Amino acid sequence: MILDKFSLKDKVAVVTGANTGLGQGISVALAQAGAKVCGAARRSCEDTAKKIEDFGGEFKEIIADLSDRKSVDILLSEALEAYGRVDILVNNAGMILREDSVNVSDEYWYKVIELNQNTVFFLCREFGKHFISQGGGKIINIASMLSFQGGIRVASYCASKSAVAGLTKALANEWAKYNINVNAIAPGYMATNNTSQLRSDEDRSEAIIERIPAGRWGTPEDIAGAAVFLSSEASSYINGFTLAVDGGWLAR
Repeated sequence: MILDKFSLKDKVAVVTGANTGLGQGISVALAQAGAKVCGAARRSCEDTAKKIEDFGGEFKEIIADLSDRKSVDILLSEALEAYGRVDILVNNAGMILREDSVNVSDEYWYKVIELNQNTVFFLCREFGKHFISQGGGKIINIASMLSFQGGIRVASYCASKSAVAGLTKALANEWAKYNINVNAIAPGYMATNNTSQLRSDEDRSEAIIERIPAGRWGTPEDIAGAAVFLSSEASSYINGFTLAVDGGWLAR
């Protein structure tokens, strides 16, 4: 039956940035679909754990600073220690810093690039090795509308998210033969911590909503279906694609 292909029963997922926002929404969705979820973040994922455990799901917290390269090994080893395998990696953790490009310092630039771009690649590389030896796996990278557009005052974020979209295609080309699907989700304007500054600016927020055909900011729950789909057998012939979940933003 077709709905069986969307089930994640007996699968193990690792989700970065799982304590709040999109990472939390994705973690809950994967657990609802049957996966055991390892959620990684710098701070406690207690709220995410409670949401999942309340409906009988299974969640393991991994505290790790993803801007530190050592965290890559920590994530994989702790997930394998807990469950013996990993089937799904969701590279969600990221940051955005807003500044006029002429005022962006070297430190500022590299901080965003390190987390949003470099960490994503290194996690893909290490989990990719595991997936190859295991006989397959699913990788979902979280891209952005700024994987397609330029934005304003977010040069480092735009550069890193454009790189995520390109990396997704490159790895899909290399790893499809190993039964590894590498895809991305590009969220539109979502009501999360990253957009709090925009949403607090009444004029800017109103201008954004007017540009979205759906007429509202997105929510972490809006990402749920895409995350489950790209993690499941139902998407087995989809590779290297960036799926926009944007309320119609790109179509306008």
